[in-house]
Order: sequence, then structure tokens, then C-alpha cells
Amino acid sequence: MSDQAIVETRGLQKTFGLVPACAGIDLTVHRGETVALLGPSGSGKSTLLRHLNGLTRPDKGSVRVLGVDVVAAKSAELRALRRRVGVVFQQFNLVGRLTVMENVLSGALGRVRGPRYGIVTWPKSVRAEAFEQLDRVGLADRAYQRAGSLSGGQQQRVAIARALLQRPELVLADEPVASLDPETAASVMDLLVRVCREDGLTMVCTLHQIDLALQWTRRVVGLRMGAIRLDEPTDRLDAVRLRGLYLSDPVTVP
Repeated sequence: MSDQAIVETRGLQKTFGLVPACAGIDLTVHRGETVALLGPSGSGKSTLLRHLNGLTRPDKGSVRVLGVDVVAAKSAELRALRRRVGVVFQQFNLVGRLTVMENVLSGALGRVRGPRYGIVTWPKSVRAEAFEQLDRVGLADRAYQRAGSLSGGQQQRVAIARALLQRPELVLADEPVASLDPETAASVMDLLVRVCREDGLTMVCTLHQIDLALQWTRRVVGLRMGAIRLDEPTDRLDAVRLRGLYLSDPVTVP
């Protein structure tokens, strides 16, 4: 792991109405880290994640991602940053009527000029790269199948392949396995973490599931009511401590 900071927030504040979604968050994520943002619904996990690619602007505080001041960045700078940040969503965000290959190829839109109409209009090298990423996620044999006909776990694997084709430096995963059964969720998390480590990518992942955070990530940042209540390497944590994030009483770091 490098000491280079990929993500830095300082004094990050965001309020929706009277509800604090981010209450002065200071967070640093270094290159190569695999970080879980853990906490109950409404704790601020997804809001924090959305600040990291400029989808949400803070009320106060600073956000730097890959050396870019996200708060001050103009539209063109944000577009350039987002090409360097791969996002994996809970609901997959695939176009169901298109083939698996077409969905994966869309990950290269930021680096290929002009519109694309069908698979054959993409450069041969990009098609080969897309097929390689599908092979990595175990779906090369489904390349020309309609994406909407796949199972939930398979669709999330397609979404991961699409994110990898983007050639990102940072991966943001927002509840990537929340809609999957436990066995499928574990296999998808295993895949996501493995490919990020193989490619030397930094990953920040929001999760609800304590067991997945403990098993697949190397650092847990626990949030409650918009504030960081816990930030430690996973190997120093256990399920009992992490369950405290979900209790009604305030959680404090020992």
C-alpha cells in the first residue's frame, strides 16, 4: 500500500433539512486500500460516497480525490475525474435489452471518440479488452446474451466488468451486494475485492453486512448519524464491536 492519498475529506458537512448526513467528516484513503463504510441506514455512507465523485456538493468542508479539488472543480474537470473513478451500483444500472458485451463496452465511452451503434462499431482492441474483462468475471460465455436475462449476481458481475473496462484508479461501490442472497453476495464481494487487488485499485465500498466487511475489506470506517465513530484495520475488529454501530445508544471508539 502506498502512502499516497487517493481520497481526502476535511470537515465535510452536508445537511438535508434538519438531518445531518455528513457531520464534519475527516477521512483519508491511501492508494491500494480496500475500505468499507459501515453503518445503519441514514448514517451517511452513501452521501459520503456521492461526494467523492462530485454527485453531491458539501455545505462545508473540502473533498480531494485523485489530487482533484472536487468542490472547486468545473464541469470539464469533474468529467475527467469521473473517467478515473469506476462506480458499482446496488441496482447494477445495466441496459437490460442490450447484450452483456454492449453493456461492458459502455465502460470505455470516456476514452473512445464519437457515438457507437452496435458492437462492430467499437475498435477491435476495445472489444478484445471487454471480452477479457468478461472472462475475468466468469461470463465470457454470456457475452452475446441479453443482459436482462441474467441473474442478479451475474448482472453485478457484468457491472464490475464494465467498471474495469473504464480503467479506473478508484472504485466506489455503493451497497454492491445488498440485493443479492448471502451466498451470491459473498461470491460477488470476493470477485470485486480480488480484481481490485490484482489491478492495484483503491476501493471504497458501502456495506450493511458486518460479516462481509470483516471478511473482504482491510479497513472499516463506521458511521452513525453522519459522523465517523470507528476507523480501524479489519484485523483489529470483531462482529460484537461492529454491531454497536447499529444500536440505539451512541457508539464510541474504545
